[in-house]
Amino acid sequence: MIEQAKSVIRPMTIEDIEAVVKVEEDSFATPWEPAIFMNELHVNKFAHYCVCDVDGDVVGYCGSWVIGEDAQITNIAVHTSSRGQKRGEHLLIHAMDHARKLGALNMSLEVRVSNQVAQQLYKKFGFKPGGIRKNYYTDNQEDAMVMWVKLNEKE
Repeated sequence: MIEQAKSVIRPMTIEDIEAVVKVEEDSFATPWEPAIFMNELHVNKFAHYCVCDVDGDVVGYCGSWVIGEDAQITNIAVHTSSRGQKRGEHLLIHAMDHARKLGALNMSLEVRVSNQVAQQLYKKFGFKPGGIRKNYYTDNQEDAMVMWVKLNEKE
């Protein structure tokens, strides 16, 4: 039996930005620059970011904005070398719980219409399709599906 390394979900720090950018570059066609994460951590008072740390290595992260009763997942990603181990699930659960603690009642996100794996994850946690943002992704003009969940309702 292969034992999986235990992951810890913790707040993102400045020291994590380099590793988070590596996850970004591995996961997205148009990754965010380090300066964007710096701004999110130090300037945006609505931003909340966490990382998935496995034995001192950041293998994933999730960002959200919580503004009043509404929360928005800005990005969530797990490095390809750590996918399929429920790390994305743990990040999403953490983000949802954190938003609830801050008083959010609703959470939304955008996901590529072609990304069925991510859509299945979000549906597992109660997210439902709520619309389409045409040509949302700048790398290929793919549409984004907007998904919503009420954080105070049980599935």
